[in-house]
Amino acid sequence: MDSASAIDFARSAIIVLLEMIAPAMITALVVGLGIGLLQALTQIQEQTLVFVPKIVAVFVVLLIFLPFAGSALGSLMTDIAARIAAY
Repeated sequence: MDSASAIDFARSAIIVLLEMIAPAMITALVVGLGIGLLQALTQIQEQTLVFVPKIVAVFVVLLIFLPFAGSALGSLMTDIAARIAAY
């Protein structure tokens, strides 16, 4: 395996990783921002108020996007197996 092929493989793996974590990270950002805004408007400074809705929202999003993540990982593994078989 030459260096260009290794870099191409690493790039595709990083893109698949970013595609998998983007929905959960964006959900955590939006929910955290919403709860922070709610806390600022109501002056409720409870620290645990942020974590429970964020954890629930991220869990729901992960359950929804689980088939997408599985297909993305499956296609990456198929690409890896094809590259291994080619060498």
